[in-house]
Amino acid sequence: MTNEPHYFIAIPLKERHKEYYSKWQFDLKEELPYKQWANKEDLHITLKFLGSVESNKLNQLLNYLNVLEKTNEFKIATGSLGFFGNPKKPRVLWVGVDKTSALAALHHDVEDVSVSAGFEKDRRPFSPHITLAKKWNGEEVSMSGLKEQYDNDERLDLIVNQVIVYRIFPARTPKYEVVAAYELKGEVD
Repeated sequence: MTNEPHYFIAIPLKERHKEYYSKWQFDLKEELPYKQWANKEDLHITLKFLGSVESNKLNQLLNYLNVLEKTNEFKIATGSLGFFGNPKKPRVLWVGVDKTSALAALHHDVEDVSVSAGFEKDRRPFSPHITLAKKWNGEEVSMSGLKEQYDNDERLDLIVNQVIVYRIFPARTPKYEVVAAYELKGEVD
């Protein structure tokens, strides 16, 4: 185990989205026994988890990520409720994000830049989402009714105009601190 700080690259949510999905969390806490619920300020869409990173390698990556500022901003939709793992005891509860071609291209660019800076290529397929809660801690439940209820809720458009590198502080709330921000160009109608 290393003592180096941990980092990840993500799309930040707008305040409107944070408020909206934190209300989902408030309601869902009554029904679902998760150990960890994401702080409203920590809600995001992960593009790449970096893990433990030495400062010189991080600085190289931050320099390489400047290429993202040539990327045009774009719009995606968020809003379906989903989970990873056993449907009766799901390990992660999340809000779905439409995987548009623009989002897939941004993820691909982040992967390429990260690999160029010496990071391992992610072997798992990209599954964009906003984590609401993790670490199930209770009896089995049926997620189908909840999923159906929230899938019929409003879908929110999100203008993706920024990519952030965050540092993780496990003992703090909120846990994530901005290290660098990259502004995408243009304006979406």
